[in-house]
Amino acid sequence: MGEDGNTSTFNISYTNFFLVGFPGFREWRPLLVLPLTFLYVTIISANALVIHTVVAQRSLHQPMYMLIALLLAVNICAATAVMPKMLEGFVHYANPISLHSCLAQMFFIYFTLLLDYNLLLAMALDRYVAICHPLRYTDLMTSHLLGVLAILALTRSLGVAVPLVVLTSQARFCRTMVIPHFTCEYIALLSIACGDLTFNNRLGLAMRLVTVTFDLTLLGTSYTRIIYAAFRISSGGARTKALHTCGSHLLVILTIYFSGLSTSIVFRVAKTVSQDVQNLLSAIYLLLPGTLNPVIYGVRTREIRQHVEKMLFSKISAQEVGEKPERMQNMRGNCQGERTLST
Repeated sequence: MGEDGNTSTFNISYTNFFLVGFPGFREWRPLLVLPLTFLYVTIISANALVIHTVVAQRSLHQPMYMLIALLLAVNICAATAVMPKMLEGFVHYANPISLHSCLAQMFFIYFTLLLDYNLLLAMALDRYVAICHPLRYTDLMTSHLLGVLAILALTRSLGVAVPLVVLTSQARFCRTMVIPHFTCEYIALLSIACGDLTFNNRLGLAMRLVTVTFDLTLLGTSYTRIIYAAFRISSGGARTKALHTCGSHLLVILTIYFSGLSTSIVFRVAKTVSQDVQNLLSAIYLLLPGTLNPVIYGVRTREIRQHVEKMLFSKISAQEVGEKPERMQNMRGNCQGERTLST
């Protein structure tokens, strides 16, 4: 290689790139800055609101709600790993990024994505114990168990994300300096790499399929037993509540797993799909969970919804109470002024 690490007479390998997301919409890209900024602020605000509600309300300091808060915190981290650089790319057509920064972004994308998967498994375990073994719930779902689950989730996420990043860092990027994507995804980087990439492609697809297949098998088994147990509950109100809670979790599972899996399959199988469509699919599976999860859990989970409504309405009422003395003083001042004029 040359002294700058970018060029060589025989063996070129770029270490600096330009992210160009949605290349077919070059003229329209600046117009997307405002709505995407609004989307980013909405993701941060909505997720933070639910997290604050769970943390502030002692009645919500239960395993299920704490796991929901952790999931939404991961959503904030995932959006922050993607959207600032994405917005910068829409302001400037060519968005420069170094190889190290690109690998760091790729690590955080897949690390947070896998944390999503692992937290959904922990939530399935929590619901399984709560509905199938309700009398032993407080004995089994302890803070110690939650700590163990958190360590396992972090370990498993690192065990998948780190090998992908290390394997990618060993590739040679000699085709072009332009990454036709708004973020440094594994497939996007491989698209500009040269040499034999068979092992890289197969490993990436195998890790995705194994992870998704393993998770969906556990989730499917757990929720099948949960739903079966819920229908056997004699109390109609308790049965409805159990099914409603499981419905929220299943909706989130379908959103996260199938959006990610469909995107991965399209990238590898449908070679004729345009770069813009690939960018759109990536944006959906990276940003959709952070957009929908606070709505699903904040609206469909009755306990969280009631506390959010109470907190918001109490602030509005406090503002109105604070405005009333000012209005009374203004009215008194006007009345005194009128009396002065009349005399």
